Amino acid sequence: MIKNFVISFVVLIGISVLSYGQVVTQDDVIGRDAPNTITTTVPFLLIAPDSRAGGLGDAGVATTPDVNSQHWNAAKYSFIKNDVGVSISYTPWLRQLVQDMNLAYVSAYKRINKENVVSASLLYFDLGSIQFRDINNTLLRDFTPNEFAIDFAYSRLLGKHFSGAVAMRFIYSNLTGGIEVQGSQSFPGKTVAADFSLYYHNDEIEIGGMPGTLMWGMNISNIGGKISYTDNENRDFIPMNFRTGVGYVFKLDDYNHFMATVDFNKLLVPTPPVYYNAGDILPSGDTVLPSSEIIKHGRDPNISVGGALFQSWYDAPGVATAFIRDTDGDGLGDTPSPFREELAEFTISAGLEYWYDQQFALRLGYFNEHQYKGNRKYFTVGAGLKMNVFSLDFAYLIPTTQANPLQNTLRFTLIFDIGGLAAEKM
Repeated sequence: MIKNFVISFVVLIGISVLSYGQVVTQDDVIGRDAPNTITTTVPFLLIAPDSRAGGLGDAGVATTPDVNSQHWNAAKYSFIKNDVGVSISYTPWLRQLVQDMNLAYVSAYKRINKENVVSASLLYFDLGSIQFRDINNTLLRDFTPNEFAIDFAYSRLLGKHFSGAVAMRFIYSNLTGGIEVQGSQSFPGKTVAADFSLYYHNDEIEIGGMPGTLMWGMNISNIGGKISYTDNENRDFIPMNFRTGVGYVFKLDDYNHFMATVDFNKLLVPTPPVYYNAGDILPSGDTVLPSSEIIKHGRDPNISVGGALFQSWYDAPGVATAFIRDTDGDGLGDTPSPFREELAEFTISAGLEYWYDQQFALRLGYFNEHQYKGNRKYFTVGAGLKMNVFSLDFAYLIPTTQANPLQNTLRFTLIFDIGGLAAEKM
């Protein structure tokens, strides 16, 4: 039973890799309208901050509850066993490029009663020291850009196996320290955002006489206002994100537990359209002027936050993925397919976790992003050690390509069980 499940899960990961990560040579994309990566401000909000999820390929929306559920799905707190907990995580970031960039994360929760749990977290991103210089290479100032997000969440049990949560978040991004940029005074970007999440947790499942736990989760995160760093009217989206996934825990016996989980993620912000080039002839017969921005494929990205939540599901121009396949053999690729490009905008995270006696854990994961949407592809491994009062987790990232800036990324997490500490003192 377990062997067949593991084989099926590995096959699922393999199919995902083949579907989303087909290899295209440089000749296939030269002169084409690809890639078409979606960018936002404050992307640090989507970095996996904790080591457990980091060891599971950045999957966490439908795993068993832990103190770091705030980032992935706050609704999981309703099913957590302990009454209070705190965790501290640290990640040296992009050490292949710089030596002073890091991500720190503090998360905590407190159970009010059987149905209600409150939680909070702080995510701090230190971008390292940079120098601002003028056109004559004269040093203007040294500055350390930084960004952070503070959030509070409320989780409530909605039924025997179902819970929901809402979170509010304040986001602060100081990238320039207030210097003048191209004639405009800059200032820190600020906004507020909200998360809405759901979680299903059923530990009364049996497969072939073996008890298990079935989990499903969904989180729509970072629903908030756009950010600007100057006085102009141009404001950029924050990384509003849709995440859903499933997980299952096999309880082999009292000492051995095995969990498999998979997440699907999609940014809920506009996909950049493809514009006509200056001199192109429009269907109306008019010639495109150099100053014109006329959309050829896709939709207008200058929309409201509410509009983006809906338009992001059908606004892909379809040009990026059209060149992956060439079914007619003419070397020009297939007709643009907006639907296929929308599918390519989903990232997949899959992970396996093994626990022995709820004290020692081993983890393995894989993260996959389409080559025309960022091309992040990497394996992760991790381990955890759980004691009565504290737990220690770590994770290590292994990219599938050489000279990758994510190479050698390590995550460390220290978890404190306050309830266990109180029991130790009694």
